[in-house]
Amino acid sequence: MPGHEEWSDRQEATTVSVDGHELEVAYYDSESGGASESPSGERREDDRPSVVFVHGIPTWSFLWRDVVPAVAEDRRVIAPDLLGYGNSAMHDGFDRSIRAQEAMLDDLLDRLRVETVSLVAHDIGGGVALRYASHNPDAVEQLVLSNAVCYDSWPVEFVNELGLPSVAEETTDEELDAKLDFAFADGLYDDEGHEEFVTGMKAPWQSEEGKLSLSRNAVATNTNHTTELDYGAITAETLLLWGGDDVLQPVSYAERLADDIQDAELSVLDRAYHWVVEDRPDAYRERLRSFLSEGEAS
Repeated sequence: MPGHEEWSDRQEATTVSVDGHELEVAYYDSESGGASESPSGERREDDRPSVVFVHGIPTWSFLWRDVVPAVAEDRRVIAPDLLGYGNSAMHDGFDRSIRAQEAMLDDLLDRLRVETVSLVAHDIGGGVALRYASHNPDAVEQLVLSNAVCYDSWPVEFVNELGLPSVAEETTDEELDAKLDFAFADGLYDDEGHEEFVTGMKAPWQSEEGKLSLSRNAVATNTNHTTELDYGAITAETLLLWGGDDVLQPVSYAERLADDIQDAELSVLDRAYHWVVEDRPDAYRERLRSFLSEGEAS
């Protein structure tokens, strides 16, 4: 699987419009902008179903590195960095809330000429996906939510602390590194063999711009943006693929989603905390591909 530098090299970029701001979004596209190669060797517009992966805080699209290659065997895969994250715009002066991220996703898909999608989302990316699926039910065919923020389940104490002005102004690089180690290295079910994940997740926040952007991202977490939703408006086939031992976004919230979303199935992966994609990559990948395939057959 690619390291974080190789992943960054593989990304493309485009400009989206959000709240009157023109902002650059970096994204991974398995079809290099929507074109694939025909049997004759000619380039053509890819007409395969699209799957869009949406990460959370404080991660970026590199979160999905162990999943997207397998899914890309059957579908076009798009994995953007949210605004303020990864290799997307980080400069100061724009909203990074999930309301704004929903607007980013909407404009990005429009620019990529993607009309219908399957959404796979984690953490606040789940909040973005829930908003998009409830506001655009005809555009979302399948929805996969993993340890996603919803209702009043967020923000959590760690993220609240990152959003304090003193974090950006007074926290040393060493102190921030320790906080991120606590989030990533100490937040895994098994502490062996995850060096690439931890290094990759920390990479965007190493610069002064990144450190400030992380604080701005954290302070933009707004519970109202998920408490206001009509979850019953979501018509997509939904899989709640949840890490069963998560204390940040516990299974009880997944159970509530299963009750409120019309066509929802709960699948719990044990031996997994919040970073379920990293804790159980093989099981996650297998269950995800099975769900996506079931949707194609129905």
